[in-house]
Amino acid sequence: MAAAFTCTSLPPLSLRSETKAAASSSLSARRLFAVSPESGGLRILSIVNDSTWDSLVLKADGPVLVDFWAPWCGPCKMIDPLVNELAQQYTGKVKFYKLNTDDSPSTPSQYNVRSIPTIMIFVDGEKKDAIIGAVPKSTLTSSIDKFLQ
Repeated sequence: MAAAFTCTSLPPLSLRSETKAAASSSLSARRLFAVSPESGGLRILSIVNDSTWDSLVLKADGPVLVDFWAPWCGPCKMIDPLVNELAQQYTGKVKFYKLNTDDSPSTPSQYNVRSIPTIMIFVDGEKKDAIIGAVPKSTLTSSIDKFLQ
């Protein structure tokens, strides 16, 4: 059974064609490559899915930030550069993962993710915070900083 997610703004008009194009791309691979000019180059964000969730997120040492997203979601695309910048800024302090809600619907359903983008922070396998929607970088930074010691 496929879960339904709501984007926090209107989806693009060509939703079906974009979804097919995204599905045919290699985004289901273990890593997503993102270029952020502000961060000075290529940043590699790890992909987590339903089958790797326990080992990568719940059993991780230290804080873990998970970006729940979908290829057709405009606000998800808007905050992607911010997540990339934060991943670089917090290297060695926080693990960053992206979970495509279209490819892995079980985990978002388990955590009651109903709108995307949703960013969740986990510490010692426990959900500590959730931020819904495209928010400013300062909002994400404040949330992350609460869990760093």
